[in-house]
Amino acid sequence: MSFQIKEQPTVFDVCIVGSGAGGGMAAYQLAKAGAKVALLEAGGYYDPADPKYITQLKWPWESPRRGASTPFRSFGDFDAAWGGWDLDGEPYTHKGGTEFDWFRSRMLGGRTNHWGRISLRFGPNDFKRKSVDGLGDDWPISYDDVKPYYDQVDKLIGVFGEAANLPNDPDSIFLPPPKPRLHELMIKKAGKSVNIPVIPARLSILTKPINEDRGSCFYCHQCNRGCQAYADFSSSSVLVKPSLKTGNVTLLTNAMVREVLTDQTTGLATGVSYVDKEKLTEHTIKAKIVVLAASACESSRLLLNSKSPRFPNGLANSSGIVGKYLHDSTGASRSAFMPMLMDRKRYNEDGVGGMHVYTPWWLDNKKLDFPRGYHIEYGGGMGMPGYGFGWGMENTNGKYAGPDGKMKTGGGYGASLKNDYRRFYGASIGMSGRGEAVAREDNYCEIDPNVVDKFGIPVLRFHYKWSDYEVKQAKHMQDTFEEIIHALGGIPNGSKPGPENDYGLAAPGRIIHEVGTVRMGNDPKSSALNKYSQAHDVKNVFVVDGGSFVSQADKNPTWTILALSWRASDYIIDQVKQKNL
Repeated sequence: MSFQIKEQPTVFDVCIVGSGAGGGMAAYQLAKAGAKVALLEAGGYYDPADPKYITQLKWPWESPRRGASTPFRSFGDFDAAWGGWDLDGEPYTHKGGTEFDWFRSRMLGGRTNHWGRISLRFGPNDFKRKSVDGLGDDWPISYDDVKPYYDQVDKLIGVFGEAANLPNDPDSIFLPPPKPRLHELMIKKAGKSVNIPVIPARLSILTKPINEDRGSCFYCHQCNRGCQAYADFSSSSVLVKPSLKTGNVTLLTNAMVREVLTDQTTGLATGVSYVDKEKLTEHTIKAKIVVLAASACESSRLLLNSKSPRFPNGLANSSGIVGKYLHDSTGASRSAFMPMLMDRKRYNEDGVGGMHVYTPWWLDNKKLDFPRGYHIEYGGGMGMPGYGFGWGMENTNGKYAGPDGKMKTGGGYGASLKNDYRRFYGASIGMSGRGEAVAREDNYCEIDPNVVDKFGIPVLRFHYKWSDYEVKQAKHMQDTFEEIIHALGGIPNGSKPGPENDYGLAAPGRIIHEVGTVRMGNDPKSSALNKYSQAHDVKNVFVVDGGSFVSQADKNPTWTILALSWRASDYIIDQVKQKNL
């Protein structure tokens, strides 16, 4: 595909690629400091309070496809997720028969519009994994370096929870947590009986107002749809919208960036080239500084595609590290039928759009056969019914005593079916483990030499395998789930996953927490970025998404992406003042 390249005459101070957690935070901080910013987003404009986009508080039958998903609406019509693992005209490939499912978000604010808002700080050990267990590498920074930025993110965005004084799960500056719902009270009691901690969840949802621009949660349990009150955190509403109000941000949506442009004499970045997805025209943005925040894999794709005589292996890649050390969170799940929750009294049990309690990692890996931990997320309760609900009635184990005293399986048809729906409503629980994988050089993404997308941009090719460490971790998750379910008096749904399917371990990429492809480090020979997320090879290029991560931790990455982006933004401001940029 060939284009006529159209140059933007304005030279911006900063060009930011991607409007999610990292890009949104950089735009917010740099625009406040007075920088003229071009913010490029590969998807469309989105505002959850705009009537054009509202799906919150709609009835199930208002869904155009009755709740069904499509490749571009992977979680259904009502979920605020534009994008998916399989986008039309935007392929990716695999190498050596391995598997990796790559989720691309295509909307303002990126993945922060539809995530679970689980907002956990990394702990001291998470930044020094090699020192702890000899595997992987230490970060070039410590928890103490990031703590001031975690504190500022807490204050700016808001996170509820409760101090627990856990050594590797640092407490935030918490808003009051919501009270546990009935099934969560039961989980908490069961956890105590088997010595598994269950504590208040830590989610970036406002349980009380923190400023005039955002309301507080009204407990509709629909954060995934986008909040009209801006009570939950999404980059689009909490960071990008305020940054636009400064007058210093030029937002370009449906802008698919092709590469970072450089001056072959100085080696510095001069801007980016992008394709207007609607007009299919190619344009350039000129900028003094380029900040990549397109997601770990997309940012590495941009760097690897930014080849030139001066940078034959791609930009910021003299180390050959870009694309390598890719890793996603591990994930395994189990659900159960709870006979004691049948025939429940009806009341509003919606709560926040997520869990009110969770289990942080509680064991010593030195006493286990795998090196890294996981946390447990819980679900259940009397949520809004949707199309396709069954509440465990399809489970042959879910039998109960009928009116005649005989054991029966839920379901049937007619009056029997309706009565069983009512009896089973609210009688299911679920739990999911989310854990840390060990970063490995042989898990990577690279440019496929033979395949381009519909815009003519070379695509990524993935090579990824779980190791025995992750498989053994998934086995431990399943054993733990069964232990909790039995302590609850529940009946596990289906058969327990075994070694034949890696104990239910989700395919790499399915948890959508991929990090590590443009890792930071002190040595330019083994890392792409320095400790301020600045490219070793090109001083005016920064990467502020999950690509900079050296290791994942048993926590969700968003809070750390936000903190590191703020830290990088402060560094950019300081370096500009010193005329080093």
